[in-house]
This record gives sequence, structure tokens and C-alpha cells, in this order.
Amino acid sequence: MSTPPLSSFSVDSVAVEIHPDKPTLSQAAADFVAGQIAAALAARGRARVIFATGASQYDFLDALCAAPGVDWRQVTAFHLDEYVGIAAGHPASFRRYLQERLFTRLPFGAVHLLQGDAPDPAAECRRYAELLAAAPIDLACIGIGENGHLAFNDPPADFDTTAGVHIVQLDEACRRQQVGEGHFPSVDAVPPQALSMTVPALLAAAAISCVTPGARKAQAVRCTLEGPVTPDCPASVLRTHPHCRLYLDSGSAGLLQERSR
Repeated sequence: MSTPPLSSFSVDSVAVEIHPDKPTLSQAAADFVAGQIAAALAARGRARVIFATGASQYDFLDALCAAPGVDWRQVTAFHLDEYVGIAAGHPASFRRYLQERLFTRLPFGAVHLLQGDAPDPAAECRRYAELLAAAPIDLACIGIGENGHLAFNDPPADFDTTAGVHIVQLDEACRRQQVGEGHFPSVDAVPPQALSMTVPALLAAAAISCVTPGARKAQAVRCTLEGPVTPDCPASVLRTHPHCRLYLDSGSAGLLQERSR
């Protein structure tokens, strides 16, 4: 069970919680997510949930795997993105990440994987978008990138596309983040493109849980909460979502104005 946050407040429609560290914010997010899934199961007998990857999500996924009261057999899982050309067994593959950290640890009813090494990436985008659109998404579990990206929607992000999944070019800051998190040995080794859920597809989820720990995310958090809602800071669009919770720690909240903290 999570402990109360150090502080909590709202920015537009985003409910923000600041916790002392990554484990406590991760536990709070896991409790919220488990509760949202359990509520969807109670209401409709099924749930459809999107999961993010990255170093920021490790503790959250561990806490979620230990959460009681969820019938995971009735949950269908999706993920946000995958590198173009990366096989499922590649050490940096997001499919591999989620299989190891989540999908093999819980008995999901169904898991839909985005195939980055599909021979026709555009066709793979369409296939996955159709799966996402087949029924409402109950919950998206996401994070914010160091450049403010959501999924792999780097700035300036497309807020208006009608696609559910698209091919994106990864910018320099995003590729550096992948190296910094230990996924690749150098920027040149990071694939230049990825398949990614679009911003409108993410915003279509009934609820959003955004887990964003660490001081390296502080600038992105500040632009998300204190700047304008703009494609130049993709995560700022979360302020337009009616049911979004943002979980921060002392590091990621470190640049926020005192009135916000």
C-alpha cells in the first residue's frame, strides 16, 4: 500500500503527486493502476491496458506485478512503441523488455506486440492501430521522455493526426536518452526510426497514469506543467486529458515553482 505524497496539486486537469523517491511514487502509481483495472473488470468483465518501457518504469512494473485483486486473465495488453528493424530478441527491444518484466510474470488474457522488424512497417502500423481501435482502451501507463516526448513522439509532435500508430524519426535528444539508459552503446547504434502510438491514440485512453521519476526529467516536467500546451513539449498535451495522474519524485519535480510544489 502506498504512502501519502509529499504534496499533490492539479494543473489544468492533471492530478500531480510528488513523492520522496522512485519506489514510493512507483507504488502509488501501481495502486492507482491496479484500482483502475479492477474497476474496469468489475464494470465490463474485461480491461485493455497500454504499457510503457524504459528505466523509469522498472519499479512501477515490479510493484504492479505484486498488486492484489486483479484478474489478469481478463486483461488485454498493448505497448507504446518499438524500434524499426529491431528483432524481438534484441537487448534493446521493447517487446523483450515487457516480456521479461511484465508479460511472463502475469497471466494476461492477451498480449499484442508491435513488430518493429515487420517487413512492411507501414502495414504493421495499420495492423496495430486496428487492434487498438477494436474496443476502448481503459488505461495507458506511460512516462515522459527527457525531451518531453510521449511514446516516441518527439517534439514537435503531431497532435492532430488521425492515425493510431505511425513511423517516427527519433531526434538526437531521444537517441541520447536511449544510450544514457544503457540500451545502446552509442548514438549511432540507435535506430533512426521507430513505430509509435500517436498522441491522439494515447489521449483516447479513458485514464492515464504517467510515471516520471528522476532529476534528468525535471526540465521536461517543468515544460509539461508550467509552459504552454504545445507540440514543442509533447507531454504538455496531458493537461487536456480529463483523467490523468502524473507521479513525480523530488528529482523530477525539482525545477517546478514553489507554488506548484
